[in-house]
Amino acid sequence: MPLEGHYQRVNTPLRKLTTRERRVVIWGSLVSAIAILALVVATAGSSSHPAPAPGCIRPTIAGRTGGEVQNACGAKAVALCKRAATTEGPWAEAVLSDCQARGIRFGN
Repeated sequence: MPLEGHYQRVNTPLRKLTTRERRVVIWGSLVSAIAILALVVATAGSSSHPAPAPGCIRPTIAGRTGGEVQNACGAKAVALCKRAATTEGPWAEAVLSDCQARGIRFGN
């Protein structure tokens, strides 16, 4: 059975925060919010993988430990596209779609 006044006694703070303590909390929260916002703005939109150069392909395919990126330019890109045209499966689909997107002509 609850005791009379027990809820108030348990949920009443021992003391009020001073003006200085409130200012520290407000300024600390404000500085933290500004720092987080600056970090988000600084890292937004940047890409660690720029678009491949003309005549190059960079398909992302499924690998053993996740997505693997294959890079090929010039004759190697054409050879990779030709090889993908003769096979089937997700690897070939990924390579062929990148070849078509980059405009690589491989005589299929």
